[in-house]
Amino acid sequence: MQFVSTRDASHQASFSEALGRGLAAGGGLYVPLEWPASAVAGVRAGEALASQAAQFLAPFASGDPLAAEMPAIAGEAFNFPAPLVPLDGDRLGVLELFHGPTAAFKDFGARFLAAALVRLRRGAPRPLKILVATSGDTGGAVAAAFHRQPGIEVVVLFPKGQVSPTQQQQLTCWGDNVQSLAVRGSFDDCQRLVKQAFAAPGFAAAWDLSSANSINLGRLLPQAVYYVASSVQLRARTGKPASFIIPSGNLGNATACVWARRLGAPIAEIVLAHNANRTVPDYLAEGVLRIRASVATLASAMDVGNPSNLERLTALYPDAAALGLAISAVSVDDGAIRARIRADHERFGALWCPHTATAAEAWALMPAARRGSQQWVLVATAHPAKFRETVEPLVGRPVPVPASLARLFGRPAQYTEIDATLAALQATLERRAA
Repeated sequence: MQFVSTRDASHQASFSEALGRGLAAGGGLYVPLEWPASAVAGVRAGEALASQAAQFLAPFASGDPLAAEMPAIAGEAFNFPAPLVPLDGDRLGVLELFHGPTAAFKDFGARFLAAALVRLRRGAPRPLKILVATSGDTGGAVAAAFHRQPGIEVVVLFPKGQVSPTQQQQLTCWGDNVQSLAVRGSFDDCQRLVKQAFAAPGFAAAWDLSSANSINLGRLLPQAVYYVASSVQLRARTGKPASFIIPSGNLGNATACVWARRLGAPIAEIVLAHNANRTVPDYLAEGVLRIRASVATLASAMDVGNPSNLERLTALYPDAAALGLAISAVSVDDGAIRARIRADHERFGALWCPHTATAAEAWALMPAARRGSQQWVLVATAHPAKFRETVEPLVGRPVPVPASLARLFGRPAQYTEIDATLAALQATLERRAA
């Protein structure tokens, strides 16, 4: 199985090469050269998630050194559930993706990538340095997955003052082989620094670099697993395909769902629920892509003005008209997020994080006929305890804290502030290496 760059189809890489490099030469993102029909065909409802993951991912690793390791890698990454929970009878369910170590959907992809890269780096002469930009949840999941893993060092870049206190604790409590940098800027600045580092000859010469953002194929492909598994489960129970409403920022999770459908998963509609960062909804509505600075919102992990994975989506659907036939998108402001958290707690007893609340609001905004025409699934991307400061005043009661999060609160935090420049990043890494 080969993968090609979105910017140069002549640039190809194997599964292992794509995971190890993270970003393709010239700044492109890796996409499959072919779409193996067998990936979804062998997934059976009722099997363990790890078994479903190994079955789905096997064709992508075909002929690769990691092929034989795929069951073990899947077993390490998918050792916690992703339950599909009914909310309003059969017409509405919730895909809970927050049962992993850092209580966010990104645990699945981060743990898969860590398990794969540890195997690929055995015997390497120098450590692999992973640069990861985060708007909240990615960095914590990557740090947890790679913490104390041999032969790998992680550098987490997060926007200073633009993540929740719980998220910041998750980003900064590790030490050892994890270095946390608070960037004086936005998430887009963090993402830009990572891309600049990959393009700078000095960085390539000094370190073996890779990325653990959803620009890395090893993060994105595993995220397709839970869309395949849950849609197969829903069809087995109801005979109908699933339609997903996905909280969206950098579009990795959304792209994973689009890929799952492209590979044959029984998925009907895909709706992207954005916060006040309207790049994608405006692109679909206006037909013109207007990149803009990100706006800080309650749903901070989605505060992205220049979503990287839009490049993968436009590789499949080259203009707004074509993409608009494949997905739809809405934008939800902070006032609506607060109101939805209150309303659904009163109606369903549900506790939403601000990101999941964007999906719930997108469903509530639909005309009744559209809501009744599909089997809708809200994608719950993070546990509300990660946003207690926002959620608890709105619902009037404490939010239970998962044991995995509670353990992190007792760890000391440590991070370094830097300016949003490549020179500042390089100087900080050099001081660490000295």
